[in-house]
Amino acid sequence: MKKKYLEYITRGTCARLIRLTLTEDNVIEKVVFVSGCAGNTQGVATLAVGMRAEDAIARLSGIRCGMKPTSCPDQLAKALAACMAQEATEV
Repeated sequence: MKKKYLEYITRGTCARLIRLTLTEDNVIEKVVFVSGCAGNTQGVATLAVGMRAEDAIARLSGIRCGMKPTSCPDQLAKALAACMAQEATEV
């Protein structure tokens, strides 16, 4: 089965890194935030699993955290877009 995997270094958020896996069809299979607000990042990650990456990007892009120009959900959208741009590899 082919999949896409990415470790995305976040910018402007408490979370430092997002690890994610997409299926060959760009369905979100796994999301793990490193650091950040545990309840919020676990919640966002759990809700995203099973969604098409395109749908998650549409819903999460542009969400802000207080006065910050970004948020963990917004960074997840950026990570998903970067991961989709990769070629799937055999796992």
